[in-house]
Order: sequence, then C-alpha cells, then structure tokens
Amino acid sequence: MNKNMQQYLEKAQVLIEALPYIQRFNRKIIVVKYGGSAMVDEELKRRVIEDVTLLKLVGFKPIIVHGGGKEISKWVGKVGMEPKFINGLRVTDEDTMEVAEMVLGRVNKSLVQLVESLGVRAIGISGKDGALLKVDKKYSDGQDIGYVGEIKEVNGQILYDLLEKDFLPIVCPVGLDDDFNTYNINADDAACAIARAVKAEKLAFLTDIEGVYKDPSDPSTLISELRVDEARKLMDSGYIGGGMLPKLQNCIDAIEAGVSRVHILDGRIPHCLLLEIFTNKGIGTAILNSEESRYYHGE
Repeated sequence: MNKNMQQYLEKAQVLIEALPYIQRFNRKIIVVKYGGSAMVDEELKRRVIEDVTLLKLVGFKPIIVHGGGKEISKWVGKVGMEPKFINGLRVTDEDTMEVAEMVLGRVNKSLVQLVESLGVRAIGISGKDGALLKVDKKYSDGQDIGYVGEIKEVNGQILYDLLEKDFLPIVCPVGLDDDFNTYNINADDAACAIARAVKAEKLAFLTDIEGVYKDPSDPSTLISELRVDEARKLMDSGYIGGGMLPKLQNCIDAIEAGVSRVHILDGRIPHCLLLEIFTNKGIGTAILNSEESRYYHGE
C-alpha cells in the first residue's frame, strides 16, 4: 500500500472514531469557557474558534463564555491605573469597571468576527442583555472588592432562543444587580452558572494547565477521569493548588446541577477541544457524575 493511501486511511479512521461521539452529542448544548493563553496567542485563538465552529457544524449547540483578565490588566496599566488586589482577587472600583467593560466588549466582538469569518453566525451578548446575568455584590472573606458580582439568576431563555435560530452565542461576563449597577463576573463562575441554567451536556474549561494532577509537581500524575466523590477527596487532601480549588468546586456544582461532564483542558494545545471530545483517549481531565463513563463504544 503506498504511503499516501495509508495517510488517507488514517484520516478515515479518525473520522470513524469520532462517530459515536458525534451521535451521542448531536443537538446537545456544550458550554466552552474560553480564557488564558489561548485568548492571547492569535494562532491558538483561531484554533479554538475553529474547534467550536466544527462542533457547531457537526450538530452540537455550543455557547462560548469568555474571560479577559490578562487584557484587562494590560489596559488598566496602559491608562496608568494601579491594580489593587485583596485575597488574590482584583478590586474593581468604578474606573476599573469602566475599563473592564470596554476591554471585554472588544474581546467579545473580536471573537464574533472570527466565528463569522469561518462561516458560522455568531451573536455576542453581555450578561446585561435581556437580564441574562443578574448578580449580587460579591465579598471576599467579608472584604469589599468593589464591582464584582455573584450570579444569582440566569435568564437561559435568551440563549435557547439564539440556539434555536442557529446562532452561536458568545457571552461577555458582565451583569447587573437589582439597582442596575454594572458588575464584573468571574468567567469560570459565569460559564458554570450558564451551563447549569441551560442544562448543558458538557462544560469545557480552557486553561493554562494540562488538567488536574494528583501531585501538581509531577506531570506524570495527570488524572484523565474523575468522579465527583473522587474530586471531593482530592480537594480535601490538600494536594490541589490555589487556582484549581475554585475551578474544581465549580465543576462539582455543575455536575450536581445536571451537567453530565465537565472537562478541564490545556488551551495551549492546538485543537484540544476536538481531541478531548472526539477521541477515545482524551487529553485533559474529565469530571463525571457517577453514572457516566467516558467511552460510549458498545453501550
């Protein structure tokens, strides 16, 4: 068999391997939380958006929720403001909120532009639109961190309507309180709340790490699959590092609210979403409820 034919057969094999996953998730909602380096590097950015576009074209119903922390920090510095932090959280005063909303709006529309350029219709919305995200003021250990919101209500109907009309919604994590003040929302929290509200089949976090490790100092201890009870034990064990704790808690909350599985992926790997969702091995950490298994073959 010549070399070219071998390559073609390998490509066919990849497509066949993806088939059970495509069947399983056809018409299902997947929420993708997009952040970290994959948002800063233009090449990676394009790959992520290509992945999400492909998911849409093979029958998924994706929703993107994006962050913008690195961009916000850059612009806060550019306008000569001094960033303040309490317990590791950025204090968002009125001026910072103004910059944050401008930057997030810019990021939002650049993602819409990219999706549209790939032939899929996208609509960028903020949590303010149609009262998509209603918030209460969030405190950090009782301390005031400014205009940072805790989501108390999600109007999922808006997202259902957009999906129904075949749009890909791209959500900017800004919300309003009962007095219509603007609040910045942690993008992980926003993705989690949205996934729960629309009863998403999957929630995928794109991060700057490979996944969850048993021992963070040893890359060979990457866990490819975790059930909720195992995730809890891991959190209690004291091994899990700072930034991963709230992420894991978000994952557990999402699963308990009916999301079937949550993926933590390294957004620095090109096409990480497709590799995790459509191949038998997967590349990140999948967190599942106790009834779910990662593989669907032979079910």
